[in-house]
Amino acid sequence: MKSPSTSERFVDLDIQGMTCASCVARVEKKLNRIDGVQAVVNLPLESARVQVPAGISDAELLAAVEATGYRATVQAARPDRGEPTPHSGAAELLPRLLVAGILTLPVFLISMLPVLQFAHWGWVVAALSLPVVSYSAWGFHKAAVANARHLASTMDTLVSIGVSAAYLFSLGELLANPALTAHAGMEMAGAGHPALYFEVAAVVTTFLLLGRYLEARSKAKAGDALMALLNLGAKHATVLRHGEEFKIPAEQLAVGEVFVVRPGEKLPADGEVLEGHSAIDTSLVTGESVPVEVAPGDPVTGATINASGRILVRATRVGSETTLAQMGRLVSQAQSSKAPIARLADRISSVFVPVVLGIAVLTFALWWILSGDLQAAFTAAVAVLVIACPCALGLATPVALLAGTGRGAQLGILIKGPQVLEDTRTVDTIVLDKTGTVTSGQLAVSAVEPAAGMDREQLLALAGALEQGSEHPVAKAIIAAAAGPLNPVTDFQATAGGGIRGAVAGRAVLAGTADFLKRNGVAAGAPSQAVGTQFQVAVGGVFAGTIVLADSVKPGSAAAIEKLRALGLRPLLLTGDNAGSAAEVAAAVGIPAVDVHAGVRPEGKVAVVRGLQAGGATVAMAGDGVNDAAALAQADLGIAMGSGTDVAIEAADLTVMGNDLAQVATAIGLSRATLRTIKVNLFWAFAYNTLGIPVAALGLLNPMIAGIAMAASSVLVVANSLRLRSFGR
Repeated sequence: MKSPSTSERFVDLDIQGMTCASCVARVEKKLNRIDGVQAVVNLPLESARVQVPAGISDAELLAAVEATGYRATVQAARPDRGEPTPHSGAAELLPRLLVAGILTLPVFLISMLPVLQFAHWGWVVAALSLPVVSYSAWGFHKAAVANARHLASTMDTLVSIGVSAAYLFSLGELLANPALTAHAGMEMAGAGHPALYFEVAAVVTTFLLLGRYLEARSKAKAGDALMALLNLGAKHATVLRHGEEFKIPAEQLAVGEVFVVRPGEKLPADGEVLEGHSAIDTSLVTGESVPVEVAPGDPVTGATINASGRILVRATRVGSETTLAQMGRLVSQAQSSKAPIARLADRISSVFVPVVLGIAVLTFALWWILSGDLQAAFTAAVAVLVIACPCALGLATPVALLAGTGRGAQLGILIKGPQVLEDTRTVDTIVLDKTGTVTSGQLAVSAVEPAAGMDREQLLALAGALEQGSEHPVAKAIIAAAAGPLNPVTDFQATAGGGIRGAVAGRAVLAGTADFLKRNGVAAGAPSQAVGTQFQVAVGGVFAGTIVLADSVKPGSAAAIEKLRALGLRPLLLTGDNAGSAAEVAAAVGIPAVDVHAGVRPEGKVAVVRGLQAGGATVAMAGDGVNDAAALAQADLGIAMGSGTDVAIEAADLTVMGNDLAQVATAIGLSRATLRTIKVNLFWAFAYNTLGIPVAALGLLNPMIAGIAMAASSVLVVANSLRLRSFGR
């Protein structure tokens, strides 16, 4: 539970007893009737996420759910890890399935094979079938009665009526004529088909239970990815207090505390490296396989693994504030939400069962009236009831969403909600922020051009010494390029957007733009021909040379842009950097000059996105910085690179936890694959019912075959969704 504002809050409910889309529609409808309440019910997760206005209590929500015939409890605050998502229920179904399987086999064989029949075999199969249609089918009957009390019906109603009707009709026949099966094989040899339907009741119950059991196991597998994600966190932390190490549970770690991480250990929280150098395996969180080198000052993420050296880390985010916990919340919320396409299935399901009951009654009446054959009328009506169960329809969307978002979490891709799936389908243009998205975002000295009387090493040493007073990324690059120990800097001053000044070894040193030098009375040098960001240096009031810095293109950016093109997207490069640097990067990754927007300020990025939208394009925007947040929000699909800021992640629809641009293509591909899976599921679910009902009504479908087909349709939909678990492997 969390509070989005002072007046509203979210409540997560666990709901027990739902079995199909009709159940979902009923619970959702009941909750949404409460003033101001907005509820989304998820069948595979057996949960509801409810937005509740002030003044509405949890008890009112629970009462509303229970009024529909289901049990509900308020979820405890979700811990950082280890919380299973779907309730499989497989263990509860197994004993009932075993009883059904053991007893149904002799019932079926005796009923269908005259050679196995004996005197009064009908009474034996009636006795063997009784536990199957009562104990094993208890879940169907219980749900049907609960719904009937509220004048409602679900797929359990169809199954319960069908199974009960088959058994009671047969028992009535047997009671009316106790000698009906006095002689072996008399029925099969007589009327041409059996007058008893004990085997139909038993087989239908067994196959429906088998389908539900397999469905429950598969649903649990679909949620494994999120469960695995939440379990990634370290269980313990080694904190450093007063020079001594103490091992404590990870949840007791506080912000600001320093903890020790040895090679092979997981980081218990997000933090900043204070001492030591190491390689961090971030693959569990970002999906990237190459370890990342870290040194003092570098940020590190909880749940990643220290692969080499011992490091000391100051905790910056702990518990529910860590990146891992944030990922878990985003994935869980996405799985609990409902895709627009699922609304259609819900609307159909809400009226489906009453319509089917009407069709079954009509089928029975017409067959009886037109043919006078009571058995044929009964068989057709039962077949309609069994074949029409809309369980596959109810599972089509949520199970695919569960599997798709779970696989995304394993790949370091967070899909914020089901709406994103629809958005990725229509996107045709992707705007890529240059720095940090296409390039590494880490500047390096690419050219040094000393003036007369100054050599390269002298120029770098003086500039590097001066930059010791700055924390700008440019300073890190110049200091790194300056070899050897540097002299201290005194009287350091920085001018925003211009340059810096100070004294090094008694000499006044200036570094910055040409304009900065001119403003300080120094004649600037000629611009360098080298591509990149240029800094001119003056020593003692005289121009001393130019240092050029350039960002490096990420190794996989060119291949990633090809993948984006293969997905039908037109990539554009957007940057606040100068035209020369932008053109060089664009050429390196294969983006034509006409698709490059250079020198664009943050507000200008929004204008670029709006301009593309005004031209008819559906735009995705990928970026990682605070200055990208507005453009990410303006785009039809915002994609935040995970190395970026929380602001960017909050504004985006998709978040890629790694730094590789190829993950953006993977994210779009996975979203589209998930949407395709949902559509395929819905097609087969609709087709199954649309074709099956008239075939059953025409008397062309045996109820046993209908039961097998109904169970198979659910398993097919779940199995099709589980294919998403292998996406990108």
